[in-house]
Amino acid sequence: MDKHISVLLEETISGLDIKPDGTYVDLTLGRAGHSKALIEKLDKGLLIGVDQDITAIEFGEKKLSETNKRFKLVHSNFVNIKDILNNLGIDKVDGIMMDLGVSSPQFDNPERGFSYRENATLDMRMNQSDKLTAKTIVNTYSFNELCKVMREYGDERFAPQIASNIIKARTVKEIETTFELVDIIKKSKPMKELSKPGHPAKQVFQALRIEVNDELNVLKKALKDCLEVLKPNGRLAVITFHSGEDKIVKTIFKEKTQSQGNRIDLPDEKIKIEYELVNTKVILPSEEELRNNRRSQSAKLRIIKRK
Repeated sequence: MDKHISVLLEETISGLDIKPDGTYVDLTLGRAGHSKALIEKLDKGLLIGVDQDITAIEFGEKKLSETNKRFKLVHSNFVNIKDILNNLGIDKVDGIMMDLGVSSPQFDNPERGFSYRENATLDMRMNQSDKLTAKTIVNTYSFNELCKVMREYGDERFAPQIASNIIKARTVKEIETTFELVDIIKKSKPMKELSKPGHPAKQVFQALRIEVNDELNVLKKALKDCLEVLKPNGRLAVITFHSGEDKIVKTIFKEKTQSQGNRIDLPDEKIKIEYELVNTKVILPSEEELRNNRRSQSAKLRIIKRK
C-alpha cells in the first residue's frame, strides 16, 4: 500500500496553471503523487516524468498507467533536462515541477543507507550507478572537508566534534554502517543537545546525502536550464526542504525577475525581464498539512513564470 503523501500537492498543481493540451515535466517523479495529480488535468497533453532512481521509474510506470493518459518516463538526473527534451523531440514545455525531498522508496528501503533509523551500509546514492557513497566520504574526507560538508549542508553546530570522532573511529576500523555513524554522532554531542526533540543524526545524514549526490551544484544548473526551456507563460514550481536549496532557488528566481545593472549602464538602455514571480511570498504548508504529513515540516514552494 502506498502511504506516501505528496507535499504541497494542491498548491503546486494550482500554481502551474495547467493547460489540458500542454506539455509538462515532473523532474522528481518519486512516488508519482504530483505526476498523478497533474496528469489527471491533462486531456491531449503529455507528461514527462524523470527520476535518477530506477525504482521510482518502475513504480511510476504502474501508477500512471492507471490514468490512461499520455506520459513518458525517463531514467536520468534532472540536470539533463535539455538532453531529455531534445531526445524526445521537444523544444519547449508549458510547465516543470521539482520536489527536492528524498522520495519514500529511498527512505523506505533500509539497504539504501539514507535513514538513521535503520541499520545499513552507508550508501545514500540516488543513482546507484554513481561511484561516490557516504561510506567513502566518512572514511576518506579530511577533518576540514568533513566539517565543511556538515556545516554547509547540514547546519551542524557540532561539526568539529563529530569530524574529530569520525577520524578517531576510522583509525581503529572502517566506518561501514549507518548505526556506527549514529553512535559516533551521539557520542559527539552534549547531553543537553541529545535531550532536544528530533534525531541527533538528522543534520549529518542530510549533509552527507547532499554531498554524495552533489545536489546543490546540480540544482543550480538544472534551474537555469529549466527556465530556458519554458514556453511563454510557462511555469516552474520548486519545492525545497533545506535552507541551502531554498537559498539557491530564491537567488536564481530573483536574478531572473529583476533588472541587473549599475551606474555606468546607459540610462536609456532597458534590460528586458523575461520572467516574473507567481508568488512573491514563499508558499508554506497549511496547518492541516503539517498535522497530517510530518514530511512537510520544512517544505517551501516557489513558482516563477516566463512572460
